[in-house]
Amino acid sequence: MRKQIVALVGRPNVGKSTIFNRLVGSKIAITNDTPGVTRDRLYGTVNYLDYSFHLIDTGGIDITEASFNNEIKGQAELAIDEADTIVFVVDGKEGLTTNDYVVKDILKKSGKPVIVAINKTDTKAYEEHKYDFYDLAFDTYIELSAEHNNGIATLLEEITKNFQEIKEDYDETTIKFSVIGRPNVGKSSLVNAILNEQRVIVSPIAGTTRDAIDTPFKYQNKDFVVIDTAGMRKRGKIYENTEKYSLLRSLKAIDRSDVCVLVINAEEGIIEHDKHIAGYAIEAGKAIVIAVNKWDIVQDKDKSMKHWKEEIKYQFSFIPYAKVVFLSALTKKRIHTLMPEIIKANENAHRQISTSRLNNVITDAYALNLPPSYKGKRLKIYFSNQSNICPPTFNISVNSKGLIHFSYERYLENKIRENFDFTGTPIKLNFKNKGEQ
Repeated sequence: MRKQIVALVGRPNVGKSTIFNRLVGSKIAITNDTPGVTRDRLYGTVNYLDYSFHLIDTGGIDITEASFNNEIKGQAELAIDEADTIVFVVDGKEGLTTNDYVVKDILKKSGKPVIVAINKTDTKAYEEHKYDFYDLAFDTYIELSAEHNNGIATLLEEITKNFQEIKEDYDETTIKFSVIGRPNVGKSSLVNAILNEQRVIVSPIAGTTRDAIDTPFKYQNKDFVVIDTAGMRKRGKIYENTEKYSLLRSLKAIDRSDVCVLVINAEEGIIEHDKHIAGYAIEAGKAIVIAVNKWDIVQDKDKSMKHWKEEIKYQFSFIPYAKVVFLSALTKKRIHTLMPEIIKANENAHRQISTSRLNNVITDAYALNLPPSYKGKRLKIYFSNQSNICPPTFNISVNSKGLIHFSYERYLENKIRENFDFTGTPIKLNFKNKGEQ
């Protein structure tokens, strides 16, 4: 089941980025707590009440720019094609401009639901032309001031009021896995090797695959869907708008997956962006398998494999539970090692632990290593239970959440992993004060 997608569209300087930050709940260019994940991007995930949706900031559409036609195609039309709902942001202080009418015409042709968000309505200038905005002839208008956080809750209510679940066409027993990674690491070739046939175009030109491609198949009498994603380019190298939205499609594919296969190029080695891509999957709570591709070109494979394992352990220290396979999509050597790890990661992501067994493990871990006291107070653990799967999530009732140190949380996670097989999947620990729902 994928999340709804909402796009912010409008001309430059109307406050789209400020609205984006308000909705996402954080500044764009700050680092998330998840290692390897940066927030320097044109998309985000918004959580509101029981709803969660992807948000795109398209950038400003300006007819005065020489690249007007490319801007329209790259920023507006692609975002509109991807979006389920569009928020058309206009400037309440300046009123309507020619650019606004150009955007209006594009949105009218799309047939998508449009919410007109009139920003900067806390100014005197807005009173002079507040009724002019109805010339846009849309059904829904929201007055707000993103800078002062006024009207944001109303906008969220309007965005989510008609949300419906977007269900997959696949049976719940079907295992869906996406093949993710930077461009030109061999993702499409790997998909072809798994399917053992040329279902996907393979090209040495980075970024050939522009969209995610679903291919159902059977393996050991089980149903699978492999999702070949567009190559994820490094943020600073995303020049073409099509590349920007290929990244979004990759994130959508991650969102729809049970397991993500991160492909790394053995010829190039690990770079920082490989860790960022892994971070996207972990942030989404997905099981993960690391596949080192182009293994056929590696000399002295035994020595190299030992080196690679050490390097991956160091570079991907935030996912020590991820299994690593070495293979060649081109020659199909060691390709048989991948599917068993995908199956195992999926099974572990669905693993459920009985409350009694979990409490025994947590109680023993606590007794074995008491947390240090802080200002005369010591953390006490009362009760634990598993509340969810995919990823496995555990609620731990304590006397005070403020006494939880990240090192002790990591210690408890390691103890859970020592006693139960969660290879390939992240797990989440939710600490709650006693009596807290």
